[in-house]
Amino acid sequence: MIVTLTANPSHDRTVTLPAALERGEVQRVPSATVEPGGKGVNVARAATNGGVGATAVFPAPPGDPFAAALADRGIDHVAVPVTEPVRTNLTLTEPDGTTTKINEPGPTLSPTDVAGLVARVVDLGSSADWVVLAGSLPPGAPHDLYARIVAELGGAPTRVAVDTSGEPLRALVRGTHPADLVKPNAEELADLVGGDPAQYEADPTAAARAASELVRGGIDTVLLTLGAAGTVVVRAAGEAITAAFAPPLSVEPRSTVGAGDSSLTGWILADLAGHDSDTRLRWATAWGAAAVSLPGTALPTPDLVRPDDVDVQHLRVDVDIG
Repeated sequence: MIVTLTANPSHDRTVTLPAALERGEVQRVPSATVEPGGKGVNVARAATNGGVGATAVFPAPPGDPFAAALADRGIDHVAVPVTEPVRTNLTLTEPDGTTTKINEPGPTLSPTDVAGLVARVVDLGSSADWVVLAGSLPPGAPHDLYARIVAELGGAPTRVAVDTSGEPLRALVRGTHPADLVKPNAEELADLVGGDPAQYEADPTAAARAASELVRGGIDTVLLTLGAAGTVVVRAAGEAITAAFAPPLSVEPRSTVGAGDSSLTGWILADLAGHDSDTRLRWATAWGAAAVSLPGTALPTPDLVRPDDVDVQHLRVDVDIG
């Protein structure tokens, strides 16, 4: 069972352009889609596609169509009542897979709203296999919201994965209760430990050595998604640190929306199926690639995922936890 928190969900409106975006010009499109979105919601949707129970937790006022949209798609969910409506985000996708996102700030949460979110996630998450805290924080939410939830779940057997950026991610890494897994990209890793994001995308070993600093700080697993450059995983193994790299699968890119969320879902699904670290990396890479091959905000189903085609290469980082 997976519980996800999306603190700042969105109605994701996706416009698929028939040609490259021309700024300042009028471009007509044949259609547009609207899906309930947000990183945690995407994980819950992908996990449900994968046959694993998932509950999406998010703030929304009573009667907001966001909850109805999830119900229509068969996604178990819990809406924590707030006063302002769920935001709408706009995604423009071009024929070559280039994706442009225009995101609204989202509703402002009061301290009471925040307390309600924390209490609901901790209550549901205490008996879950995984809790996923994902996405940006809305106005009014404290930057240490995720760190606070990780601390409150510290006595539970559940494992916690966090996928965020900026100050919420820095607060988590600085906190006294490390998450079990974090999923940064190259820029987010550089923001945490320094270095050049371009180098991390070009050199998986350099990326793994940088990510090992997070493992030395107490995080068990760093799942580093590098987009078209592949995926790196760095993990604690006793007093040592192990690392592996999976080059990307060759797919025709249609949209990058939900690719990182699908990679995280693939890792968790493989973990719940009892697979070893290399197989989890294969699943993470394959689920992410499948998402890239789909249009708009569509998320993969198992029949589209090809983990057996993923090559795993072990990396030498020469770093110990001590």
